[in-house]
Amino acid sequence: MSENIETPKISALAITFNEEENVKRYVKSLSFADEIIFIDSKSTDKTVEFAKELGVHVIEREFTNFSEQRNFAISQAKNDWIVFFDLDEIISTNLEQEIINTVGSPNSKIAFFIKRNFFFMGKKIKFGGWQNDKVIRLFNKKFCQYNGNLVHEEIKADGKIGVLKNGLNHFSYKDFDNYNDKLNLYSKLQAENLYNKKVKPNVYHLIFRPIYRFLWQYLFRLGIIDGKEGFILAYIHAFSVFKRYLQLWMLYRKIE
Repeated sequence: MSENIETPKISALAITFNEEENVKRYVKSLSFADEIIFIDSKSTDKTVEFAKELGVHVIEREFTNFSEQRNFAISQAKNDWIVFFDLDEIISTNLEQEIINTVGSPNSKIAFFIKRNFFFMGKKIKFGGWQNDKVIRLFNKKFCQYNGNLVHEEIKADGKIGVLKNGLNHFSYKDFDNYNDKLNLYSKLQAENLYNKKVKPNVYHLIFRPIYRFLWQYLFRLGIIDGKEGFILAYIHAFSVFKRYLQLWMLYRKIE
């Protein structure tokens, strides 16, 4: 008679800030998880209130950087298997079932990439580099942690990594100001990261790096095919590169 093997439990983690419009949908989509934990960066809306009403364990913690916030979340998880989605990512029932099946099956892999469909200004973006977008969202915490980058943090996995078949939809855009604010935060954190590495900005960084970013995204990665949305994305991302090195220049000169 075969033994019953207990399916490993899953912890669902998220870092949050002013996500009240996404909380209910997000928590419902993660009903398969055995616990849900939010590390909230002092939200000023009803994110925390809504989450607690739905049974989420919320820990309020001052935001430092993305890697620290995410690694702190991992340290709070009771279970080894982690799903770490953002609240603007939509988890389909097919993806949910694949995650459950993957965790419940014997497997030599300790982390899994999930492909993302990126939506901007109401349109699915198919080019500009987003056609190859994938991130690790399922992993075993015994073998994984975030790499310490202040922004654009990535999982360092000590073992084999797989790719799930089902992807997710990523709705990072709420409105233009919100999206621009995100890029401003990323530029600031990237500038701090470069400053810590003692990188000094010059004319190349301030002029040619932004131009290259625009050309890479809009022409080389075919963002032009996405129409006006592709142009806007290429332009604001190029400008965020300029802001990164401008903020780095300001750090060296102690300018606020």
